[in-house]
Amino acid sequence: MPPLIYDQLLTFFPHIEIMNNSCVTDSSIHELDIPLDRDVFLRTLIRELSGTLQDVVGLEEASGFISVVGQTIGKQIDDAYKSALQVSHLSRSQVAEVLVDLKKRIQGDFYIIEESDEKIVFGNRVCPFAQKVIDRPSMCMMTSNVFGSIAAENLGYAKVELQETIAEGASGCRVVLYLQLTEEAEEAEGREYFRA
Repeated sequence: MPPLIYDQLLTFFPHIEIMNNSCVTDSSIHELDIPLDRDVFLRTLIRELSGTLQDVVGLEEASGFISVVGQTIGKQIDDAYKSALQVSHLSRSQVAEVLVDLKKRIQGDFYIIEESDEKIVFGNRVCPFAQKVIDRPSMCMMTSNVFGSIAAENLGYAKVELQETIAEGASGCRVVLYLQLTEEAEEAEGREYFRA
């Protein structure tokens, strides 16, 4: 557009911005199809923070930092469920139900594959972080620490093994929550949790 015509338009319509021969008004900006809302923003923030940590200090250390956050969140969630249920401790079956429920509330799709006094095996079809978790295995420490801290606080001991994760390219997650220190639990690679 010639500069003279552009200047004349701005004189009469100062709120209009001419871009590539199309008009975008301030009132139409909010109607643009941009995939951004609070949820996407926060998931992206966590992804970028965990990625920066992984790049700067390494996967092991990044997982450690995220574990601290997960443990704190686990305590808060545990307290909320116990308060709502009006109990001082959750039973094994309540722990299993709470862990599935909390993941559903944050748009995960966890389910119980197997449950016994020794362990609970969970499957998951959808990560609460959605595609933001891809290549960010340190983010899985949120699940490990929330599950581990809730189970240990109520049942005395827990060990969480992340056998398969969406973060590492699997189509779903397989998480084993050991509730007793059995031979199988001892051999499993995972993090241990104890009642505070």
